[in-house]
Amino acid sequence: MIDIVRTAQKTSTRSNRDTHSEPAECTAEFLVLEPAGYPMASILDEYPEIEDPGVFEHYAREQWKGYTAHKGEYLFDRRMYPDFAYKVTDVEPPASVIGKNTHIIVRDAVISSVPAVEFRSDVTFDDVVGQQSARKKCKLIERFLESPEKFGKWAPRNVLFFGPSGTGKTMLAKALANKAHVPILPVKATELIGEFVGEGARQIHQLYERAQEMAPCIIFIDELDAIALDRRHQELRGDVAEIVNALLTEMDGIVERPGVCTIGATNRTDTIDPAVRSRFEEEIEFTLPDEAERFAILDSNASTFPVPTKDVDLHAIARMTEGLSGRDLVGKVLKTALHNVIIEDRDAVTQDDLQAAVKKLKNLPAPSTADRMYI
Repeated sequence: MIDIVRTAQKTSTRSNRDTHSEPAECTAEFLVLEPAGYPMASILDEYPEIEDPGVFEHYAREQWKGYTAHKGEYLFDRRMYPDFAYKVTDVEPPASVIGKNTHIIVRDAVISSVPAVEFRSDVTFDDVVGQQSARKKCKLIERFLESPEKFGKWAPRNVLFFGPSGTGKTMLAKALANKAHVPILPVKATELIGEFVGEGARQIHQLYERAQEMAPCIIFIDELDAIALDRRHQELRGDVAEIVNALLTEMDGIVERPGVCTIGATNRTDTIDPAVRSRFEEEIEFTLPDEAERFAILDSNASTFPVPTKDVDLHAIARMTEGLSGRDLVGKVLKTALHNVIIEDRDAVTQDDLQAAVKKLKNLPAPSTADRMYI
């Protein structure tokens, strides 16, 4: 990231000492600018398109009139595209003041949007263990994405994935995109919350505009409750009404975006604003894995260990881990056991390693023997 430092400054009356040491500032005859972008770039940022250079020139003179322009430094937009920077590539005379007659030129005057980044997924349905009911309901979304023109007003535009963390909501969305051969825009809701009023709404609208360019596609909003918080609880995190309204506008289809399917994911349906929840035509529940599914998750992932396993009973580990999600099994049981083996410079993962990882996760006292460990 390149630090962009605002250098535009208002002309001030110089002291007698300055007047004697430097020539008085004069009005710039012409100013050449080059688009530089935002201080903190994002794939969702929209670059301004200058359709009429004359209109832009008038607008720029009104905005920056009285500022001193220095070659190599930056001028910032404060009106139409807040914080968008233009680099001064030339000014004549040097270090002169922008006035009502300054001719302002922007190189590459037509600035297209940031190139669409297509997030193609390599996750397949085979990677998702269990969740048979959810997978069955996702057939509808798959058919829609394959032929959106056939659905018309009956399209599944908004679908809610809900259930405990780590149960495969993100994986299933990626597998769905892969199966339908469409891009997916995965976004954490917290990334859409701006620092200034209106910024969050702008981010949401730009997200949907980007999706429209890439349609058919999926917008996957994880941690939906972060931006769609029930308005009864908003005092806990500030006023987010403008964010909720922007999301409702897009979900209602006021601006028609054919071929775009929004999938929201949350583990806290009770905190979602009723107005937002009512916009989802379908709610798909994700559940914690049962014993057979826990074994399948453990077996498929343990087989990829960089070191072998020795005398391991994964069925026993599956019985011990009731209530754990797939993410817990992989990240906190298998990975913990594997890392412990590597740290201790041993050559195989054993049953004791797995049981120790489960004990640590569930914070149980150390058993006297392995066969007396009850979970």
